[in-house]
Amino acid sequence: MYQKALMIILCMAMLTLAGCGNAPMEPTPTVDSVPMDDIGKAEGETPAPTAVPSTPTPTKEPDTIQRIVDGLTLDQKIGQIMMVGFEGTTLNEHAKSMINDYHVGGFIFFKRNMKSVSQTVSLVNALRVANRPKPFPIFISLDEEGGRVARIPNAITQTPTARTIGKRKDEAYAKKIGEVIGLKCKKFGFNMDFAPVLDINSNPDNPIIGDRAFGETIKTVSTSGIPVMQGIQEQGVIPVVKHFPGHGDTSVDSHLGLPKVGNSLSRLKEFELVPFQSAIDKGADVVLVAHILFPEIDGDNPATFSQKIVTDILRDDMGFEGVICTDDMEMGAITENYTMEDAAVRAFKAGNDLLLVCHTEDKQIAAFNAINKAVQSGDIPMERLDESVYRILKLKKKYGLTDKPIDAVSTTKVNDAIAKILG
Repeated sequence: MYQKALMIILCMAMLTLAGCGNAPMEPTPTVDSVPMDDIGKAEGETPAPTAVPSTPTPTKEPDTIQRIVDGLTLDQKIGQIMMVGFEGTTLNEHAKSMINDYHVGGFIFFKRNMKSVSQTVSLVNALRVANRPKPFPIFISLDEEGGRVARIPNAITQTPTARTIGKRKDEAYAKKIGEVIGLKCKKFGFNMDFAPVLDINSNPDNPIIGDRAFGETIKTVSTSGIPVMQGIQEQGVIPVVKHFPGHGDTSVDSHLGLPKVGNSLSRLKEFELVPFQSAIDKGADVVLVAHILFPEIDGDNPATFSQKIVTDILRDDMGFEGVICTDDMEMGAITENYTMEDAAVRAFKAGNDLLLVCHTEDKQIAAFNAINKAVQSGDIPMERLDESVYRILKLKKKYGLTDKPIDAVSTTKVNDAIAKILG
């Protein structure tokens, strides 16, 4: 059902864009001409032949997502790489503008946006309805880690801290907690969750991670964090593992300033990167990159802006093929040291696919315009932008995202379902 809905939306996008100057050279696919299962298949896959082929040369199956990307306008492409936040508990002009004028790919909610169960459902549905005329469904995301970082209204059963989960040393229990987190997100219409935290809390002076980490060892973080990730996935919600390449050894809160960690690459490979590699090997969809300076690896750029860290290490060395997302670009680590225009371009050129700008409309517009200018000048090649848009649309297709409004939430039914999962 989800795939069919996304297929219709994607195909409508191509019909709409066929008359634009940026339309693809190949004929625009239609619902009748492109089977819905063909969308997002890897280039090079071929269907099983129904008869003996007349030529030994295999025929490549058309990559429908790439054809759709090729047909988008520049503004539509840039919008897809933007994840934004806004103030308030109702659909306001800021949010409407982000959809209508900037074509954003998604929104992130905070406590400021959620005051009650019914109000949260109403706001999620308002965003979905507002976005329905657009070609693609939106990510609707939040930070639902459990413990002190939880956004879902308190009427719904809360989940424990990562530290509490890690101390249980029970992978089956950790997966159940992931399923509960995923269920809560799904029931409220959230299709992406910025969790779990895969940082190893190795620095007792760390002011920001603490009990958000599953523990102080590689084993505890890996054997608890990966099951939580998988539990979230099983509920049809996209988990975002964070904060790559590791926020556990910092002594500065990156919300306030730029942390600096003197660890070498060999140390990271032997310690901080291990849980992330495990997550990648087990099917991680999205990795969030932290605003941390590692002088031994890249003395000029924090991880968010470092091609060595984002592309060379995460993408190439660790083999991650999914979506790479920045941490919030309005955190003090960035705003105290860079303009938003500079930061957005640096982050994207480093290899990030999704730019997270969580608060201010002016800064969101500045990031959008900076990427636009960089693409038009050739500083960012169009092919590079297309790669990110492709990954994002492929992820939306994989999870069957839709803008269909969700049903009203019964707290009793949700809490009963949570109790059933926990046994």
